[in-house]
Amino acid sequence: MGKSILITGGARSGKSSLAERMTLDLGRPAIYIATAQAHDGEMADRIALHQARRDADWRTVEAPRDLLGALRDTDGTAPRLVDCLTLWLTNLMLADEDWQAAVEALAEALPAQSAPVIFVTNEVGAGIVPENTLARAFRDAAGLVNQRIAHACDELWFCVAGHPLKVKPA
Repeated sequence: MGKSILITGGARSGKSSLAERMTLDLGRPAIYIATAQAHDGEMADRIALHQARRDADWRTVEAPRDLLGALRDTDGTAPRLVDCLTLWLTNLMLADEDWQAAVEALAEALPAQSAPVIFVTNEVGAGIVPENTLARAFRDAAGLVNQRIAHACDELWFCVAGHPLKVKPA
């Protein structure tokens, strides 16, 4: 069984950089499974910044919605980094897909993975209550996704101000 790790934290907390280092420590080359989609210029800039950090040790697989398929297709080849679960959730919700079923299938598939996988996710529930229904539904869904995947993973890390804290196992 491959090791599974979930790294969470707020925006610009250092979670993606930590995940990249941890993934490469597990082996090179590595696979970056990207869930982001560039729907506007600002998001395209964010994606470009992430891509610029990665060198020839990385191969990118784009999986905005079929994350489980990407994990199955890449299993056994190299350590994988999934960045990020909250964007994956966003894509599923906006496509009106059954995100609960997708999360459960992902969690159930983790023990069968033979290559390591590291997930990045955002901690979105520590702020103010959003003003609209969709934003509140997303915040609640993200919390449930994080709980389910954290439970399924071998390790859980929380990043704050560029400092990682190991949460699981304690």
